[in-house]
Amino acid sequence: MSTIKDISKETGLSVGTVSRVFNNRGYISQEARDKVEEAVRKLNYRPNAIARSLSQSSSKLIGLIVPHIAHPFFSELISSIEEAAGRMGYSLLLFKTDENTERESQMIDKCSEYRVSGIILCSGRFSDVRLEKHEFPVVAIERMPDKADFSIQCDNAKGGRLAAEHLMERGARHLLHFSGIQGKHMPADARGLSFAACCKEAGISCVSLPYDEKLYARLDYTDLIEQALDSYPETDGIFASSDVIASQVLQALGRRGIKVPDEIKLVGFDDTIIARSTSPMITTIHQPIREMAEMAVSALTGFSEGRTARGTTVMDVELIIRETT
Repeated sequence: MSTIKDISKETGLSVGTVSRVFNNRGYISQEARDKVEEAVRKLNYRPNAIARSLSQSSSKLIGLIVPHIAHPFFSELISSIEEAAGRMGYSLLLFKTDENTERESQMIDKCSEYRVSGIILCSGRFSDVRLEKHEFPVVAIERMPDKADFSIQCDNAKGGRLAAEHLMERGARHLLHFSGIQGKHMPADARGLSFAACCKEAGISCVSLPYDEKLYARLDYTDLIEQALDSYPETDGIFASSDVIASQVLQALGRRGIKVPDEIKLVGFDDTIIARSTSPMITTIHQPIREMAEMAVSALTGFSEGRTARGTTVMDVELIIRETT
């Protein structure tokens, strides 16, 4: 692979002059520009975007920090962000934290090192991360917006209400909700709070079960689900806070010979590919993942152009009725 030194040797120009041509800095004669362009074509030179960013105040790089890659919500989000960034001429630096605050801090420092144009943060608690020492903007997706310049959330409260109302309309009277991570406050907590409030208003029995952070890290909720089914045998309706949990509930019910939706109705959340890949297919709350991704990229790039203001946007959700209800 050709380097800037090869271009320098081919043109007879200094490395510094070649670098100024690439970065369009200072006075450069047309003759020098023509020589560099010809050498670039001849040697099939491709500039190193990261190296270039180190000599500038920022780059065409966006740091994307997520807790999981295997989780279908985040895999779809990553794909949509990459597509949106590519259309605007940006590339991604992707980091996976597994919700490790120390690693997240290191990754934010790495983004600073590479002069990223900004960070899209989908992981962690902002109170634990000192973002204020960095100059780049931060856009948060479905995370607490304390230190973010712009926050994007779905209407979690509406999602919880839609799930409760739908299960009750389908005749469920003993409801179980697999909620969020125990002791960790997130925007998604509003799903469970709204679900429980709706059940209380209707005089319907409802039990909410948070789970340990280790289960979220492994994406394996089997033991929790089995224990819940043993503890609450009267359950006839379940709301899972993600399609991942809902799919594992479906497996557990199948092992017990419990028919869905005849004996137990089931609603998930996110509307990822997993909800359409099970049998029966999962009724779920649709979260507009692609639209959230596009808004995140637009907001982030808009800060440098002065067209984005600090704030929070809440995006609508929708009940998608499938075979589990």
